[in-house]
Parts: sequence; C-alpha cells; structure tokens
Amino acid sequence: MFHLNDLWPDGLVWLLLASTVLSLFFKPKMWPTLLSLTAATALSFARISPLALSIVVLGLVVAKQSQRLTGMYKAICHGFVIIWAAALVLHLIPGFSNLLVLDKVFSGSNSIPFTMYLNLDKPLIVFGLFLLVPSMLKQATSIARPQLIVLALLFASLPLLAWSTGIVKPEISLPTWTWIFVINNLLFTCVAEEALFRGYIQQRLIERLTPIVGITVTSLLFGLAHFAGGIFFIAIATLAGLLYGLTYYWTGRLAFAVAIHFTFNLLHLLLFTYPMAN
Repeated sequence: MFHLNDLWPDGLVWLLLASTVLSLFFKPKMWPTLLSLTAATALSFARISPLALSIVVLGLVVAKQSQRLTGMYKAICHGFVIIWAAALVLHLIPGFSNLLVLDKVFSGSNSIPFTMYLNLDKPLIVFGLFLLVPSMLKQATSIARPQLIVLALLFASLPLLAWSTGIVKPEISLPTWTWIFVINNLLFTCVAEEALFRGYIQQRLIERLTPIVGITVTSLLFGLAHFAGGIFFIAIATLAGLLYGLTYYWTGRLAFAVAIHFTFNLLHLLLFTYPMAN
C-alpha cells in the first residue's frame, strides 16, 4: 500500500523537478533556476551523487554550446547529447537514487504486477534536448477538421486493437495510487518520451527527409522501444507513436502530443488491465 508519507521528505526533489518541467511550457526562462534548485536538493538528500551531477551538467553544457556551432562540430555535439540522453533513459549513469513508490502492486484482479519509480535521471533529458532543438516548443498551427477526425479515429481504435490482441482486457479500476501515477506519467514519462521521439528524432528526420518518412520511422522506433511487452505490444506502441507523431506534426505543439500520450496511458490504467492482462 502506498502512503503519502512515503514521499516525504525525499519527494521534495520530484516536486521541484515537476515544477521545472512545467516551467518549460509556461515560463521557459525559469527552468535553469528551478533545475539548479532541484539539483541542489537532490544532492542534499543523496538522490544524486556529485559524479552523476557532473555528467548531467556536462551534457547540458554541450547541448547549449551546440547552438553556436555549425557543420561537423555541431553534429558531434548532437551525437554526444543523444548518447548522454540514452544513458540517462536506460539508467546507465551511476549515482542516481530513484525513488521506489510502487512495488509489485495490482491495478486490478486481472492485471500483472506493476512497479513504478519516480525517476530522476530520465526526465533530465528534456532539458538537454530542448537546448539542442529549442524549436521543439514551437508555436501552434491550425488543424483542419479532417485531421482531427483522423486523430480521433486512431485514438479510439487503439484500445480496441490492444484488446483484440489479448495484451489487455477491459477492467475498470481506480487504484489508490492513481494520483502519483498521473504526476509521474505525465511529467516524468510522457514529456521525456515526446521530447525525444517527436521533439528531437521526428523533427530532425522531417527536416532532412520528408514528413511521411520522419513520422513513420519515429513511430517504428517508438514501438521498438517497447519490445519488453512482446510483438503485439510493439505493434500497438508503433500505432500510438503514429498518433502522437501526427498530433505533433499537425498542431505544431509538443504539449498536445504529450497530452494525447498521457490521456491514452491514463485510460489504459482506468479502463483496462495495467500494464497487461495476466
């Protein structure tokens, strides 16, 4: 059973991190200050080591310097930051003490056990990627009604397709830990994944190739990133990636892709077995 007391006082680190992530979308000039405060708090609570913090700072500095460079030097900086981001996502950098909040819990009687950490390393990639490609938070563009219909149909069909494969089953539930799931999934998972796949990979591919190739390749990569769930999970994740990719491309707002991604994940938790059927 998860209790609010389990988050105190260490949860202050993730409260500050959540504020920092939100500032990117609402007060972009504030995030360096808030991130510095988050880092200092994490260091004081031993949630990050001096070595890990140094590696984080190095990645951010390289990303920032890339804005002043061109050609081969700029490409090298991008390559370094992407490797840095991958290491953070895969928890390969030592010195992070992520907070375990759910340990083999069940969302319902037909669901498999679910474990969740409040990660400190993975969300940090958002800031490095934003420094690499500030345009990922570009202004919104108008979306046509046919495009909205396509997005709505794709969104509605995904749960049915997942159900038809047997990886999930209908199961209405409202776990006591839903609120912490909402915070973690929205701000620390969906924002990081959308920044990486749509804000960076898709946008860069579209700039160099075509929208069709960029969105398709990014969707496939997003699906493959969910390989642990099996072939059907990969297929559904690929189609979900297509939904998020089209949302970002047609609206021009990363926040909209994040919102659709999070809504899909939340409905998965509330209306179906989570993360999969047993």
